[in-house]
Order: sequence, then structure tokens, then C-alpha cells
Amino acid sequence: MSSYILRKDLKSYRKSANENPQVRLARNAAVRGDIMDLAMDWEAFRKIDHTFSEMVSGQMKVTNQKSSGRCWGFAGLNLFRIYLGRKYNLKKFEFSQNYFIFWDKMEKSNYFLESIIKTADEPRDSRLIMHLLSDPVQDGGQWHMFTNLIEKYGVVPQSEMPESYQSSQSMRMNRMITRKLRGFAKDLRNIHKKGADIKELRSMKDDMLRTVYQMLTICLGTPPEKFDWQVRDKDKKFHRFENVTPKKFFEDHVGLNLKNYVCLIHCPMSDKTFNEVYTIDYLGNVVEGEIILYLNLPSKRLKEAAASSIKDDDPVWFGCDVGKHFHRNLGVMDMDIFDYELFYSTDFPMTKGDRLEYGDSQMTHAMLFTGVDLDRKGLPRKWRVENSWGDKRGDKGYDIMTDSWFDEYTYEVVVHKDYITKDEFSVYQKEPVILPPWDPMGALAK
Repeated sequence: MSSYILRKDLKSYRKSANENPQVRLARNAAVRGDIMDLAMDWEAFRKIDHTFSEMVSGQMKVTNQKSSGRCWGFAGLNLFRIYLGRKYNLKKFEFSQNYFIFWDKMEKSNYFLESIIKTADEPRDSRLIMHLLSDPVQDGGQWHMFTNLIEKYGVVPQSEMPESYQSSQSMRMNRMITRKLRGFAKDLRNIHKKGADIKELRSMKDDMLRTVYQMLTICLGTPPEKFDWQVRDKDKKFHRFENVTPKKFFEDHVGLNLKNYVCLIHCPMSDKTFNEVYTIDYLGNVVEGEIILYLNLPSKRLKEAAASSIKDDDPVWFGCDVGKHFHRNLGVMDMDIFDYELFYSTDFPMTKGDRLEYGDSQMTHAMLFTGVDLDRKGLPRKWRVENSWGDKRGDKGYDIMTDSWFDEYTYEVVVHKDYITKDEFSVYQKEPVILPPWDPMGALAK
């Protein structure tokens, strides 16, 4: 066989395609229509049902991250507002997503510059340096990155730091800050080559961070240090709290102990084992914060923990690959919703582990589980998902995830430690295995 495509090969391919009536039918449809609609399976479509046997209380109107990759923070803040809403009997409330992203970008800038200092002796074109330079202040994040921000900076109501154009349309802001940080990286590495010590490098870094803060202030506004919060509840009762700091607002009005939460992953890759705890090198935002920790378990254990949490009225933050087998307008994640095999006259046999190892899937999005539909045996049939893409799709912005989709494309869930076994929690507290920065489990939810 030849190493290049021969004309006789092309004639054979053409003949094979043209003689297949299924290919001709799919071609005639695809040239004029959306493949997602054309490949939709009628039996799966007719079974779409937005009712669930178990639902957490206190759910509110969905939020909208717009043209930004802040889903991980939106999901975390949406979790918080359920507890705050219950406490004060609120019909609607939003935390400031602008406030958390301001501090995330500030901390990511410091994390990046510290990483550049730490790797100053690495060759400029090494894989690690190229990785660090690739996207230092992207919008994405992970659960521990979120909790590090909350524990250091707290939270504020959206009314105290509303959305700006740049927070909702973040591409250009990110591009300019990234350009500045790459220039700073060059300067730090150059002065290190000339013999500068760590004290000089950190002094330079301080001036660099001052510039980043200035750029963020221009784009996002100035974060409040203290504020007054007042609200009227569902029963028309008025509440007012004065001279509150952001950290105090979280402690007094949300009150969750974030250190009691554990991040469980399902990563069936050949180089990883279950009942092992992992972390990712050079992945984080707050330098002095908690490192990212993942306890790798079978998918069944993630589902059992998440379902138990929901049954106890506790929502669940989770991460998945949302772009696969997902009909955005219908708000349905379902392995059977599209019959791609029939449409393309071929199969797609890769397993979840295969897809991770060969770049076909990774975690891309974080959302909130707020319900689960259990069968008579107590096993999950489907999951209710609070997304952050506005209320014009799905069931007013709430989505459905079938249980089979969970197995294939859900990668992590965050639950209270009470929902895992003592043995599992013991493993979680072990020294983690360190994975390289480019490992698929280092992907950020955007």
C-alpha cells in the first residue's frame, strides 16, 4: 500500500460512498440542515421529561455567564445562593460573579509570575515553559481554585459589584493581560540570567502586579472592601446588614465549611488507578492556597455520593465535557439523543479512557446538580442540572443529564466528606500523586 493517496484509491472511495444509499440519504440531508437535528433519534426525543423524584429546595432563576468562561465560579456561587436563599427565604439573589473573577485573575497573575520565577532555569522552549505561557489568565478554573478565592476574599452581592462589559465579554481583556504577562515573563527571565537574586525578582513582580491590578480595575471596576446589604424576603420581611466585609458576608450568610468538601473524579485512564488521590503540577491560582486534589473512584461511587447529597437537600458542584451528545436548545445530555452511527454509517467505539488518552474528551464545563430521578430500586435514571447559560433553553435554563451520559462524560463531583466512606476519605488525605500540567485531568472548566 502507498504512503500517499492515489487517484485509483479516490475512485474506489467515491464508488463505495455513492453505492451506499444510506450515505446518499445522509448527504442530501446534511448539505441543507443541522446534523444535530438530522441525527436526532425519535425514541430518545419523545422521552425527554423534566420531572425528578428528588429535588433540592431553594432553586432560583438560572444565571448567565454570557461570553465568558466563568462556569466554575458561577456553579459555586449558585450553590452558595441556595443556602443563603433558604436562610433568608429569598425568591431571587445573585452573588457578584465579577468580584470573584477580579480576584481570580489577580491571583492567577501572581501564580503565573511565581511559576516563571521558579522555572527561570528551564530552557525557553521547554514543554513546561510553553505550557505556562499558553494561557496564564484564562477564565477557566477548578473547585479548589474557587474555594481558595472564597476563603481569601469572601463574596459580595451582585448589586455591590455588578457585571461589566469586560466580565461578560472577557476575550479582549484576557488577551491584553496575557500579552502583558508574557512580556513580564521575558523580563524576569532576562534579569535572572544577569544574576538577579530572588529579592530582586520579587521586587520586580510587585511592580508587575500593580500594573495587572490597574488593568483589572479599568476592565472590571474596584472590588468593595465593605458594604451594606438589604433585602426583602418572600414574606415581605425586610433585612438589613451594615458595614459588612466580603469574608464576613460569606461566613455569616452562607456559612459552609469548604474544607469539609472533597472532589471525586472518574478517570479510567491506563496510567491511573482507582482509590488513588492525584494533583496537577503548576495548576492553581492562589499561591498559598490549597492544592487541587482529586480522589479517583469508579463512576458508580460518584453517582452514589451525588445522589445521597441531593436526597439530603444538598446541591452538588460537578464538571463534565458538556459539548458531547448534548442538544443545547433542548437542554438534554443523552447518549441516545443522536444516532451518529446510523447517520454516518460507521461506529465510534472509543471508551471513556480512550477519549481521554487520545484527546477526544476532557472536562470543559462546571454546573450544579439540583435533582435526581431515582427508579424503584433507588438507582438514578437522570439528573437535573442547573446551568449558567441563561433561561432561554432547556427547562428555563435547567438541563437533563441521563445516567448513561453521566458515566461517559461526567468527570468530577464535589460532595461533603460525609458522603464518602472512611476508607475513601483516608485515601483522600494521603500524599497525592503529582500529574504533569498537560494531563487531561488538568483541564479547566470554562
